[in-house]
Amino acid sequence: MNRRRQKKLSKKLVAAATFGDSIRINALLRAGARPEISDTEGTTPLYAASVNGADDNVLCLLAAGALPDTESGRGAEGTPLCAAACWGHTETVRTLLDHGADPNLREDHGMGRSPLEWAMTGPYPETLAILLAAGAGPHDRAGRPVS
Repeated sequence: MNRRRQKKLSKKLVAAATFGDSIRINALLRAGARPEISDTEGTTPLYAASVNGADDNVLCLLAAGALPDTESGRGAEGTPLCAAACWGHTETVRTLLDHGADPNLREDHGMGRSPLEWAMTGPYPETLAILLAAGAGPHDRAGRPVS
């Protein structure tokens, strides 16, 4: 498939993930859209589905090969797990962790917030509990545990 077609498919896949259109997501994946490829803004389909808490679409994209720790955007977004934790999307957080997302991975290439820090910004006790059970903990910017 040529680059131009793949770019168009990627743009459409991110849009479908953003709007929770699972029928369109499946059709685009069947047409050859790659779930790990971002759109021209740098947004990945998995991030778009995660920030909206669309767990069925998150599962679909993970099954199609999206990697759970791929960072999205150019500074304004982050990891799928941080996105889901920020909004308290408990099932999406659980799904991402079940598929290997790192509960301690900071966004912004290691310089931003962790999923746990994002979950603490809202009233999301269940999301916090899931992250803590998965091994999330306070870490410094170098990734060392803070006591």
